[in-house]
Amino acid sequence: MKSIVVIVAKYHRWVVFYPIGSITCLRSQHSFLNKLMKQFLFLVCCLLAVQANSQALRWAPEDNAYYRVEAGEINRYVLPGNTKSTWVTKADLTPAGAAQSLRIRNFALSADQSKLLLFTNTQKVWRLDTRGDYYVLDLKTRGLQQLGKGRPASSLMFAKFSPDATKVAYVSEQNVYVEELATQQVKAITTNGNRKLINGTFDWAYEEEFACRDGFQWSPDSKQLSFWQIDARQIRDFYMINNTDSVYSRILPVEYPTAGQSPSPARIAVADVATAQLTWLALPGDAQQHYLPRMEWTPAGELLVQQLNRKQNESNVYACNPKTGAAKLIYTDKDEAWIDLYTPWENVYALDFRHYFKWINGGKEFLWMSEKDGWRHAYRIATDGSRTTRITNGNYDVMDIRLIDEKNNTLYFLASPANATQKYLYKTRLDGKGEAVRVSPANQEGTHDYTISPAGSFALHSFNNSNTKPLQELITLPAHKPVFENESIQAKRTQATEPKTVEFFKVKTEAGIEMDGWMVKPNQFDASKKYPVLFYVYTEPWGANVHDSYRVAANFLFTGDLAEEGYIYISIDNRGTPAPKGRAWRKSIYRKVGLLNIQDQAEAAKEILKWPFVDAGRIAVWGWSGGGSATLNLLFQYPEIYKTGIAIAAVANQLTYDNLYQERYMGLPQENLQDFINGSPLTYAKNLKGNLLYIHGTADDNVHYSNAEMLINELIKHGKQFQFMAYPNRSHSISEGEGTFEHLATLYSDYLRKHCPPGPR
Repeated sequence: MKSIVVIVAKYHRWVVFYPIGSITCLRSQHSFLNKLMKQFLFLVCCLLAVQANSQALRWAPEDNAYYRVEAGEINRYVLPGNTKSTWVTKADLTPAGAAQSLRIRNFALSADQSKLLLFTNTQKVWRLDTRGDYYVLDLKTRGLQQLGKGRPASSLMFAKFSPDATKVAYVSEQNVYVEELATQQVKAITTNGNRKLINGTFDWAYEEEFACRDGFQWSPDSKQLSFWQIDARQIRDFYMINNTDSVYSRILPVEYPTAGQSPSPARIAVADVATAQLTWLALPGDAQQHYLPRMEWTPAGELLVQQLNRKQNESNVYACNPKTGAAKLIYTDKDEAWIDLYTPWENVYALDFRHYFKWINGGKEFLWMSEKDGWRHAYRIATDGSRTTRITNGNYDVMDIRLIDEKNNTLYFLASPANATQKYLYKTRLDGKGEAVRVSPANQEGTHDYTISPAGSFALHSFNNSNTKPLQELITLPAHKPVFENESIQAKRTQATEPKTVEFFKVKTEAGIEMDGWMVKPNQFDASKKYPVLFYVYTEPWGANVHDSYRVAANFLFTGDLAEEGYIYISIDNRGTPAPKGRAWRKSIYRKVGLLNIQDQAEAAKEILKWPFVDAGRIAVWGWSGGGSATLNLLFQYPEIYKTGIAIAAVANQLTYDNLYQERYMGLPQENLQDFINGSPLTYAKNLKGNLLYIHGTADDNVHYSNAEMLINELIKHGKQFQFMAYPNRSHSISEGEGTFEHLATLYSDYLRKHCPPGPR
């Protein structure tokens, strides 16, 4: 694994890529950091081991082989013997005249398997390493050529082979290019791109909220390219100020539409590769009142495009003629609240292009997800709009799709009908005439994931739970048998099992709302004594905390051991969090963010305060981003319960956050402004009675630092004393700069110990 994705906060999400080498270097600078960073790094690796599978193992098209990048080379393994051979050597990866071979960040094989596309020298764009250099390796001649030689270094994005493997298209500096591999001639498909007029990729809001990054696709016949154009010229810039890198401040503008502001108009063009002539798709409606989050070519050469209205509660799928641009409506879905394009159960942070339209029946149908019957189910939709067939049936949510096996009329998917904190592999008939059957072993309760080979013969199976370290095995399907018994999860499980410290529980409020939670009690727990409680919160529609996964209850910011020092550590998932409990559970928070979730948390806390071993005078709460917002609201709205709060990078005023996220869950401020006010911590700051530590990075492009200053002003106005820490020129992750993590962890831990003292009484 070349780098690690750290997803700490999911409302106002952020993703940081830390190369392992740089973390090791950072740790070595301070003995204190050595311990903390080991814990943090290990926690991250465990939580994201499943997501890393797609990078660690790449299935070959022939189904019984896979590739791994190991020691700077690409090795090929053939099953069932798992026979290893070096497929691409360091010599193959060394450009002419270079002393070192390329470091591979990602790779893709051409459709005819004759060429390999290599991604290297990568740089981060907002959240992911999506910009870098690309090389093509001819697997027959072993010739290595760099693409885009005339372009700036590390400026190419999303390069991909044409289906006939004769060309590569890519984006550079907001324009789309096509390069002929035989001649290395480059043709500009667009020339008008800039920071505000974006071709082939997306603006901040589309990337952050729709996971839209790769913004162009090849037609099946290799003669056309379709691409998005985002016009952010009408979007106001938010100005971040860098005061630390020079004696003069520097302004950093980010095009950022806040709640209530119209979105960037988006449109889609089809380019004739030979002539660069453009045909714009004639989709109906005002472009500034709609979104175009999904587009894909059908195998027959049409384009399917998903269009959302601005409120994101009506989704239309259009079949578009690439020659004329004409659009025909083939499918509509509506929801009284909002429509999810994807869920937090999916890995939307993958570098590879994701096929959101999954073709079946020779391209005459596609698989689609909908909650229209109250649960998130899979449907097959005819591309001509003539019929819709539900595939999955029952009172459960499809968490994600893993394989469409048409040969065996089988759909493999992830779900957990009986326990919302877990995840398993299920299968059902692809024709919709069957019931879900669990494939994951009955004796392995916890969290499972699978990377399945193209024809479904093999899979890399991952498993962990709250007291079992992440394990992997190669299995056969559909039998779910390990390829090698001595390397199976079951064979390794005893060694990977630790004593149970996390207790899962359910708490029911006086109103009858039942919520899942986890708890870690102090070491040497004595039920006759009273202990302080630290609540960890997130609470909003983009994140659930209560998962039966390894290190789920680890607190990476605390410099000691919460259990050893005598804290009870608890987290609870309220209504509105994306647990697989059905549409009603998740959508109940619509237009009530900052109210319903806060009420549920407080009512659950009231029940916990009835436990005889809980000290009601020592109740603390903390969270980051959306969790920081919840921390503020809990501390302000229920000061009689929460005595101490630590809020990091919080949204104090919902009107400051981006329109895509905020309007999805709260409606339009032009229609229901009071809901935004009622849900904002700023409204209740005057009620502060307890101890507040507020932390924010001044270069936060996600939750802007202006939230901190608005909150500070309000607290000052009402004479409220609190502690505040601004981290200069740090982003939403507060990860930049030497000594930052050490300082943040020490600040957090010392404040908690001082204002919510540990230990029994």
